[in-house]
Amino acid sequence: MELVKNIFFNTDRLTAGNTVKISYIGKFFQDSSEKVFMKYTFGDTWEEFTENEMIKTELGYQTEIELQDKGTFRFCLKNDKDEWDNNNGNDYVFEVEHPEMSLVVIEKHKPARRLRKSYIWSKKMRLAIYKLLITIPKIITGNYKKKNEDNSI
Repeated sequence: MELVKNIFFNTDRLTAGNTVKISYIGKFFQDSSEKVFMKYTFGDTWEEFTENEMIKTELGYQTEIELQDKGTFRFCLKNDKDEWDNNNGNDYVFEVEHPEMSLVVIEKHKPARRLRKSYIWSKKMRLAIYKLLITIPKIITGNYKKKNEDNSI
């Protein structure tokens, strides 16, 4: 998803709690800067922020961020020469959506059931009877041969 020219996300929706991969192909990528850093925060202020070094790939500079549930995701970029790309002083700001909890299915795990001994014995008896029904006609007709028996006359 391209939300701003030269910035791409690997998802269509920015949802709190999800990890998003961000690709940047702006002026620092075009100028072949050695290193690019993303400074980002959640919410409307820069009181608490994080700075990540982005990884240079063929698709641009990339990084992964886990989105927090604070309303907005705001970031700017700088290179190793202390040049800034901050959307002309406005920062790059995107709304972070709340996950729709009515669509989330929560499964309760049931403890594994133990098989009753009578059930296990009935399975063993059925298998034994099946083998007898297959083997007895072969013995009566003489078509039964042991695997280790020589075929000499």
